[in-house]
Amino acid sequence: MGNVIILGSQWGDEGKGKIVDLFSARFDIVARYQGGHNAGHTVVVGNRKFVLKLIPSGILHPGKKAVIGNGMVINPAALLGEIDALESAGIDVTGRLFISNRAHVIFPVHPMMEGRLGKLIDTTKRGIGPCYEDKMGRRGFRIADLFNPDVFRAQYDLVMKEKVAIAKTLGIYEELDLRRIRDGYEAFAARILPMVRDTSMLLNQAIRDGKTVLFEGAQGTMLDIDFGTYPFVTSSSASAGGACTGTGVPPTRITGVIGISKAYITRVGGGPFPTEALDAMGDILRNRGNEYGAVTGRPRRCGWFDVPLLRYTAAINGFDSLVITKLDVLDKFGTIRVCTGYRLDGKFINVMPATVAEVGKIDPVYEDIPGWRTSTFGVSSYNDLPDKAKNYIAFLESRTGVEVGCISTGPERNQTIVRSGSRLAHLVG
Repeated sequence: MGNVIILGSQWGDEGKGKIVDLFSARFDIVARYQGGHNAGHTVVVGNRKFVLKLIPSGILHPGKKAVIGNGMVINPAALLGEIDALESAGIDVTGRLFISNRAHVIFPVHPMMEGRLGKLIDTTKRGIGPCYEDKMGRRGFRIADLFNPDVFRAQYDLVMKEKVAIAKTLGIYEELDLRRIRDGYEAFAARILPMVRDTSMLLNQAIRDGKTVLFEGAQGTMLDIDFGTYPFVTSSSASAGGACTGTGVPPTRITGVIGISKAYITRVGGGPFPTEALDAMGDILRNRGNEYGAVTGRPRRCGWFDVPLLRYTAAINGFDSLVITKLDVLDKFGTIRVCTGYRLDGKFINVMPATVAEVGKIDPVYEDIPGWRTSTFGVSSYNDLPDKAKNYIAFLESRTGVEVGCISTGPERNQTIVRSGSRLAHLVG
């Protein structure tokens, strides 16, 4: 065992929360490295369901430490609300959650500023993008800035004055009590102070001491700011490289990368989606898979597994192994379609186009795979899967070039198959 990254290989919503929760028991620390409260990880434990937006899923395991890395953007009100909800549910957070002093802070002006672009690319409108804009524009606030009142107030007043002027010019201004907001953030700071650390030093020291770290990604690779379907992407590095820049742990300390993929594919919001099922099959997948956003409740667009997309994300991330989730959603299909190639302007292509205009023109090439038409729900042994379900998994392995080391057959921890002898089994102990 070592230090492993788990992240989405499609457009997010692949079921990362359950898989991170499942494997967290085998690691000492779980660290999230990018995104904000626009990404929700749903974890089912017995008859209880937890939706975690900022706190790493590992917090649900007693004794495990959870780290919110410097690559994240934090709305303190959302974070404290999440902490309070966990504590009310009997989950002890005190002394186990650590927040990077270098993570950036979301203010109420950020959702307001998102009015410029949020409608165009269908964002969650939680201020994530504008906060990352401020980070890159070197006018942002980091968690550490909240603890020097004189400096914080002077900087806050200056920046907020500029934000109001811009918002009024663009016609997106909403009335805000800036003084009250400032006082509120100083109160937030007092509450989170005991949890704030230089988490890069904390993580590196833990690794030197022989501790193991599971790095938890949010969203998915096709929403990565560099490698996704730009501009219909998130504002952070959702691929494996973001784990290093988002936590301060060097690449030489990473021992494996695990990708999460549904047995089909979904996408929330705008942007091209080559294998989207626009017929009744898309509705069937959505209803059988309960495909609605964990944070926003938005219905997800649904379609068929995309092999070229997976090969692309596997190359970017260096997947050692793949987890296939929601296999049971396909149980009633007599035939399952899989996209195995792309045509663009009548020509076969073997690369992912860089522009959304080109991705939007892709003509997917499908192969039809026989379905198994029997329940796989809750199956926890690979040998107990129907032969045709095994054939489907083997087909995905052969076409993507990545082993399928784990299969999820339901929302709970025990509804999972970890294949003996797989690279994944080695990575997670």
